Amino acid sequence: MARENLNDLRTFVLVAREGSFTRAAAKLGVSPSAVSHTMRGLEESLGMRLVTRTTRSVALTTAGEQVLAIFAPRLDEIEAELSVLREQRDKPAGSIRITATDFAAEHYLLPKLAQLLPDYPDVQVELSIDYGLTDIVAQRFDAGIRFGDQVARDMIAVRISPDIQTTVVATPAYFARHGVPEHPRDLTEHNCIGMRLPTYGGLYAWEFEQGDNKFSIRVDGQLTINTLPQMLHATLSGIGLAYTARDYVLPYLADGSLQEVLQPWCAVFPGFHLYYPSRRQSSRALMLLVDALRYHAA
Repeated sequence: MARENLNDLRTFVLVAREGSFTRAAAKLGVSPSAVSHTMRGLEESLGMRLVTRTTRSVALTTAGEQVLAIFAPRLDEIEAELSVLREQRDKPAGSIRITATDFAAEHYLLPKLAQLLPDYPDVQVELSIDYGLTDIVAQRFDAGIRFGDQVARDMIAVRISPDIQTTVVATPAYFARHGVPEHPRDLTEHNCIGMRLPTYGGLYAWEFEQGDNKFSIRVDGQLTINTLPQMLHATLSGIGLAYTARDYVLPYLADGSLQEVLQPWCAVFPGFHLYYPSRRQSSRALMLLVDALRYHAA
């Protein structure tokens, strides 16, 4: 294949990902007819049909799917390496795509970004809030933030927080009406706010420990939620008990809005870690963020 066809392959990959000649042309800064001409030339060069074009969309042929699977990852690697080379200047520059949970983003990432970004105007950060164990390579993220025990072994992981202490909380009014659980097994008699997380494939079981004994309790209640902010709002409204990170509700414990129970049994989780692929050269912008987030124990 001629060297100039690398640009043609880049055009094909963009058409395949966008599902449209028009959208691909807009991203490339050329006309749709130019994209169509490039695609015809590439198909003639390869001797195979790569796409089937209708009036509304573009679909890949079987051969097109094979070419995409072979060349798209390689072109992504080339783009990443070129991006690194372009950033070799006095100040880091470029974009960083990060996936994180809302708790990690709110308590550890965003405060650091507020300090960092004003000094580096050429750095852009795109943050995606997600509770699942995102494949950051497949989803084209530069980094992710999750608990340390959730990070794959082939990733480089950097701790950005201390260990996370959990707690069970509700309003004083709730406990006045329904009593205070004395043991985790008593939770089966209470109205517990459930969390449905994609990581666990269903309702999250509340985790407890006493010494080396670790156990989970399947709770029940009238309300199930899939984000922490809504769970907190529901708990403050007096609907029931919630299981969450203690730091997340600390202001409400301090002002008496919430009351915690079962502390001797509440589990401790490994701290949050920022992780990124070990086999990919990392940009200066990402390394700047890694250094800013790195946790230093007191």
